[in-house]
Formats: sequence, structure tokens, C-alpha cells
Amino acid sequence: MANILESDCTDEVPKINDPFIQKYFHGRDALIFQEQKLRSDHTFRQSLSPVAAEASEVVSCIRDEEQRTTWTSKFEDSLAEDGEGNIYPGMMFTLAKSRMEKTKLWRIVRRMPKGALLHAHLDAMADLDFVFAKAFSADGIHIYSPDPLCSPSALEKSPVFFQFSRGVPRSTVSIWSPEYRPSTLVPLSVAADDFPNGGRDGFLAWIKGRCSITARESLNHHHGPNAVWQKFKSTFMILGSIIFYEPIFRAFVREMCRQLLDDGVRWVDVRAAFIFQYRREGSEVAEEGYEEMIRVFGEEIENFKASREGKDFWGARMIWTSLRNLERREIVESMKQCISVKMSYPHLIAGFDLVGQEDQGRTLKDLTPELFWFRKRCVEEGIEIPFFFHAGECLGDGDETDQNLFDALLLGTRRIGHGFSLYKHPLLIDMIKEKKILVESCPISNEVLRLTGSIMSHPLPALLARGVPVALCNDDPSILGQETNGMTHDFWQALQGWKNLGLEGLGALAENSVRWAAFEDQSTQDWVRDIKDASFGNGVRALRVKQWRIEWEAFCEWVVAEFGGQAGEDS
Repeated sequence: MANILESDCTDEVPKINDPFIQKYFHGRDALIFQEQKLRSDHTFRQSLSPVAAEASEVVSCIRDEEQRTTWTSKFEDSLAEDGEGNIYPGMMFTLAKSRMEKTKLWRIVRRMPKGALLHAHLDAMADLDFVFAKAFSADGIHIYSPDPLCSPSALEKSPVFFQFSRGVPRSTVSIWSPEYRPSTLVPLSVAADDFPNGGRDGFLAWIKGRCSITARESLNHHHGPNAVWQKFKSTFMILGSIIFYEPIFRAFVREMCRQLLDDGVRWVDVRAAFIFQYRREGSEVAEEGYEEMIRVFGEEIENFKASREGKDFWGARMIWTSLRNLERREIVESMKQCISVKMSYPHLIAGFDLVGQEDQGRTLKDLTPELFWFRKRCVEEGIEIPFFFHAGECLGDGDETDQNLFDALLLGTRRIGHGFSLYKHPLLIDMIKEKKILVESCPISNEVLRLTGSIMSHPLPALLARGVPVALCNDDPSILGQETNGMTHDFWQALQGWKNLGLEGLGALAENSVRWAAFEDQSTQDWVRDIKDASFGNGVRALRVKQWRIEWEAFCEWVVAEFGGQAGEDS
């Protein structure tokens, strides 16, 4: 033993180019390639054109270079100086946001054609600055609260609502005063100018904080999901009271489409929970149903498509949603309204879903009788309203919430919203692949709502590795901190966080979004057939896939031309 320790054995250690070592490396590479063949993006990667392959290599070099330079604390860094923590690749979204938006990788991903947005909630697509600017310019917008907003606690937690009203005398008591009479309407401009902490500018900062999860709130992961969901739910009540007044709603829909198209998104399947009150222009009385709101939604989509700036936008449809924590009779009533509106505007209603915090709401199993009743009524009326269920947006494993995934599959969902816990279910994964069900993944939403600490610990790579079809989505951008309706933040996070993905992987996810978009009503058989054959034929889906591929190739040419000679430079 002593002789071995004392002797110099370096001459006995094989060199890196030794045939035996090289044979080991060859077997190792073959094993890695064998696993990569199982990935959901493998076919897309194999079909890359030479320019797309070159663009992917350029982007990989830029990502690696930025990880060594931009995403490190060894250089002078303002975040580190401010005590926000170390800088590293894959850090929490809220801390990384301002830095990521200054990188080359951001410029590239911003330009990328992203296809379709398949999972987004209408209320949470509001550009807050835009919406409140419209509110201030509109006549008759008032603010009210059931409580005087005269204490820090009230400013943080008391409900706040907006409403159009005409002929209301100006209140002589400030809403910020203890003497404020509960639920009295106060002109918005008066209330904003009287705001005690900075006048109108202070008011805007405050109300935007009430309508979104702030940076501080998003970082407090130790409080758990239930706490952040309380704030999350409160934002929808405020936003719903201001967005769904016709003049603001029309402008909001157009701005949503404009921002999406500007971000490379051509189509959106948007969800809305129909519990808000919609008011026509100049009316203080809410509409009894939602047909007028849907009519206006469709009208503004078509107006945007007919405009010069919107000529490349493909369009939008609505997935009707009901809150899963409502009483059964309320859910059934929502289903009836969905069917009624579908019969009036079949081209605008794409499907049905149940939304809200899964851990705190009714499970799909609990609502199975109502869901079968709904499907039976659709058959009787001769209409097609497929399911696009939220499922698996939870941390559990085997509890009733987690098991929503089983019921979503058995009830015939065409896509799964989030599917965060799906990676724990190997049998379901195989069945979802067989049935061509796509997962609508929302990484930033899952992080901010405290299902994962950062992009690095998100389970999506496990699904991609197992061959599950996935599309990236932004979920609730105005509430969660993206501050824009586009998907660049989620795409950038995925590209930065997972080396196995790359630009070519992002391309596969974007093409998936087009392949699984609900462009038109289809039977289940036609839906699955078109998804399988989306590269062929003359149908809408095939046409959109071809259009996206043309955009993809042009984008890859731009990447090579713009960055091909500078991939190794410091960012």
C-alpha cells in the first residue's frame, strides 16, 4: 500500500485519446442521444434547416457567454449592492427581470415568432398604465370602497372598485378620510388628486400595487401558495370593475392584440371567468348576460385585424370559464350561459374550463355530474364546446387536487392548463402522449404563485424529456409582474434556464402552440387528426403551421445575420 501511495503512477493513467477511453465516450454519447430521441422536440430538431441550425448554435454561444458575464456577481452589480442577493443564471424572475431585458438574448427572443398564446386570463392581460390612462380620460369614471381608505391596513387590503356614473354630485368627503361614507362614488380624478401619499402619481403607484403581485410579495415564498393566492384573487375584483366598461373594454382589447402581435404572437385562446358586470357606454346598469360583451370582443378583434397595424394578426377566441369554488347551482347557471352565448356567437366561444386555486376549489371528480350534464346539453343543442381544463396546478402528490389530472384526461380535455404535478404520473404521461393532449405551461406564473422557487426547479424539462407536447404561456402577465401581454419573459426564462432546450427547443414549443390552437370548432376525431397532420393539407391549422414556419426561417436568418459574427463578444 505504501509503495502505491509513494510511487508516481501518472504514466499508468490512460490519456484522454486512449482508444479505451474514446470507446467509453462514444458509448456515453450514444446513450445521451438515445435519451434525446424520446424528447417531444426531437422531430423538430431533426428537421432544422441549415440556417435554423446555425441560428441555434449562435444563440447557444450567446447564452453561454451571458451566463459567464451578465449573470454573475463577480462584476460590479447594483442588485448585489442593494442587498437583493447574488446574481446567477436562472435566478428568481422578479430579481432577474430588469437585467434580462438588457441582454442580447432578450433582443433575440423578443423578435422570435411565438405562434399562439393558449393560456391567458383576459382580466390579467391589461396593461395597467394603459387601462388607467383610459379611465382618467373617460367621462364619468368613479371609485368607491365599502371602507374609508384612511389607514395603511385599509389601503393594503380593503376592497376597491370602479364604476361609471353620470349626474353624481361631487363628494365633499375624501375617500381617504375617516368620514367617508362606505360605497359612496367619488370621481376618479378627484380621488387621485387627493391621494395623501403623492397625489395622482402616488395614486397610480398604489392602485397598480393593488392590481398586481408586487416584487416584495412575489419573493416571500416562505408564506406559501395560499397567502399569495389571497392577493392574487383580490386583483381580479379591482381589474374587473374597470375593464368591463365598454369604452375601456374596447380600447383594452385592441391594445391587448397590438401588444401580442408586437411580441410575435399571432393568435390567442383567452379565458375569462364570467362573474364580472359588463356595462355599455353611458350605462350605469350592468347587462343581464354576456352576449353584448362577447359581441364587442369579437368586433374589436375584427377591427384590429382589418387595421394596418393588425393585418398579420390571426385572431382570438374565448374559453368560457367558471370559478371552481362556486356553488353547484352557480356553476350550472354559468354553463347555461356558456351554451347560450355559444349558440349566438359560435365562432368566438372555443371551449369550457374551471378556474381558481385548485387546492381551495371543487375538484373535477366532485363536479363530474355537472360536467356530464353540460356535455349532454351541448349534444342536444348540436354545438361543440370542448374542455380545456386547468389541472395539476398544485404541489400535491396523490391528493384530490393532484388527481384532477386523471379526471381531466378521462373527461376528454384537449389541453391541460399548467399540469405542474404531471411529471409525478408516468401512466398519465403515456396516455396524454397517446391522446395528443398538450400541456399549457406557465413557468413564471408557477414561480410567482409559489409552486417553484425559480425556473431551475420547474418540472417542465421532465415533461419535455418524456415526450409530452407542451406550449409556453404567460397566464396572468399584468398581475404577475411581466408588465406586458407578450410571452418573451417566459420564453427567455426557459431558454436561459435549461441547456437542453436551446433555440431549437423554443421553436418546437412555439410550433406546438400553433398546432394545438383552437382556431375553429372541430369534433374530437377531426381535432386529433389535424394535430397529427398539421404539416399537410389545406385546413386552417395546416395553413397556420406553414405560415409560422416561414416566419421561423426568416427569424433564424435574422439571428445569423445580426449576431453570427459576435456570439462570443461580451454582452
